[in-house]
Amino acid sequence: MILYVEVECFIYEAHSLKDKRSVIKRIITRLQNEYNITISELDYQDLWQRTLFGIGTISPDRVRAERVIDQCLAKIDSFPEIERTSADKQWLG
Repeated sequence: MILYVEVECFIYEAHSLKDKRSVIKRIITRLQNEYNITISELDYQDLWQRTLFGIGTISPDRVRAERVIDQCLAKIDSFPEIERTSADKQWLG
């Protein structure tokens, strides 16, 4: 099973694109190191306080995939400098 989620976030601590890149890089690195996922910034590269992540995971069953994605979303929520504004999940297989 493949579970994909698009996560839109607002970045409080970013006052420039350089600040935004620093926050995003830290979040992406932390998630990749802690979970077996793929993650990338998909949109809003030119806006310094918004971002859209795409996160995907592959698992033999829905329960495990859902657990991994839910843990990733909880980790994103734990960063004080960023607020998750939406998360849209899609099953791809």
